[in-house]
Amino acid sequence: MTRLAAVAGAMLVAAAGFAVLHSMAGIDLAATTGTTVQHVTLTATMAAAAIAAVAGWLSLALLERLTSRGRAIWTAIAVTVLLLSLLAGPAAGTTGGAKAGLALLHLAVGAVVIGTLRRSSSR
Repeated sequence: MTRLAAVAGAMLVAAAGFAVLHSMAGIDLAATTGTTVQHVTLTATMAAAAIAAVAGWLSLALLERLTSRGRAIWTAIAVTVLLLSLLAGPAAGTTGGAKAGLALLHLAVGAVVIGTLRRSSSR
């Protein structure tokens, strides 16, 4: 049940973060992909959070079955993936505000996913 809560929590924090950044702060969350500007939507934000959380859940479950140090290995991998996502995603932001906003979304979702899934693991 805790792992399902990690998925729901990631989606909720993504939605709340998007609402604050986009609607309240007026930041246009847009990123450049090649020569195209892509505007980040609420749906895309929530879907990305859900995908990240489910991928984290599945990889943690697999590592728990394969090794007695699953939680430690998973945590190292998860933190590395979060750091790499910060280099790839927010760096493509079209403005300083978009870059900062996208970085905050990545960090908030990452904190929920890593914190919750890590606590859900017994080994």
